[in-house]
Amino acid sequence: MTAPLRAVIVGAGHRAMIYASFAHHHPDQLRIVGVADPIPHRRQMAAQRFHIPPERQFENAETLAALPRFADFAINGTMDHQHVPTTLPLLEAGYDVLLEKPFATNQEELRQLEEAVRRTGRKLAVCHVLRYAPFYALIRKKVLEKAIGDIFNLQLVEHVSYHHYAVGFLRGKWARPSVCGSSMLLAKCCHDLDLIAWMKSGIAPVRVASFGSNFQFSPRKTPPASGTRCLTDCPIEPDCLYSARKHYLHHPNRWSFYVWDALETIPNPTLADKERSLREDNPYGRCVWKCGADVVDHQSVLIEFEDGATATLHMVGGCAKPSRSIHLIGTRGEIQGALEDGRFTWRVPDPAPGRETAEIVFDLKTHDDTTGAFGGHGGGDLRLVDDFLHILRGEPPSISSTPLEDSIAGHRMVFAADQALETGSVVELDRRTNRS
Repeated sequence: MTAPLRAVIVGAGHRAMIYASFAHHHPDQLRIVGVADPIPHRRQMAAQRFHIPPERQFENAETLAALPRFADFAINGTMDHQHVPTTLPLLEAGYDVLLEKPFATNQEELRQLEEAVRRTGRKLAVCHVLRYAPFYALIRKKVLEKAIGDIFNLQLVEHVSYHHYAVGFLRGKWARPSVCGSSMLLAKCCHDLDLIAWMKSGIAPVRVASFGSNFQFSPRKTPPASGTRCLTDCPIEPDCLYSARKHYLHHPNRWSFYVWDALETIPNPTLADKERSLREDNPYGRCVWKCGADVVDHQSVLIEFEDGATATLHMVGGCAKPSRSIHLIGTRGEIQGALEDGRFTWRVPDPAPGRETAEIVFDLKTHDDTTGAFGGHGGGDLRLVDDFLHILRGEPPSISSTPLEDSIAGHRMVFAADQALETGSVVELDRRTNRS
């Protein structure tokens, strides 16, 4: 048996703590030995959970990186605009890095990170966890087997639920790109564009167009009688779909890590504590139309690849039911399914008399754990960590492996789509570098 690999947490937020929880499930493979976070109670929470001594607790990545390296890799779960500034000193200090998406918020950051990885020779994997969900991994396997021939059209759709859209992109941390660094497309759909790039791996995207707007939550759509906070001055709150009472008090455990982060220092906060916070200064108690949010609620992207294939992605926020669907059409068949259903259909033409198509349904929920021991995102969260450990041990990676160079195309499509949306133009990508 080899000794477990050692990791430090940089940014002890929701995502990093999920990845670090692999150490609880598999203590023979991973140990968490340090933490860096500017928020004291977040550092303490991580330290208690993973038994980290005081001398291995730091306020920031720079302080941690200034010491001699004491772990094999870092789990970087900082906010989007902090990813590159915090990763660069870690790479220079000799740490390999498991980096939360998006790994860069603009082209310049992307170039900086790409150059640092190349120069230091360190390993960096991007947390595109959907690649590791059994649903998408099996689809990719069928694509590699040429089960549908050469793909010439990809159709992906992401429906973001009304409560997810409200908590993350109206009231939450990703409401204003000027603050968080990420557009709606980058924060929410870099996963989906990464899937498109993955399915067309090795074939460069060359042109991108995009359309979208804030249709539902622009200031002109504000209900005339609405107040500024749901529980203090809003007479229409009982009838409002986006009532903070309905979203967060009636569902106190849904999105709890975000909504109740101001109460983390209170042991076992009561429902009364939570209601009081929504009445006072909790940002999740604000009217969704009066949060100053500056993101689209729907955006469509059209991509052309160098081989002539095309792809579309439709992101729609405020939907009744969350879902991610995929439809790949190739020269010899097609694959169609939805992640939440855990099923996809492999369909091929069948010209036999009395036939039109032949199809096989792959139902992964019947034989694979997609929600339990391997975490969220269709079971991808902890499979990602497991794969990165294989890479660090010098073992073969899975087909889902996400090295930086394989993740670049998806991010550049995001940047091009947002540029196209802003300028109303078709953005050409350099065929040699995929830069717009």
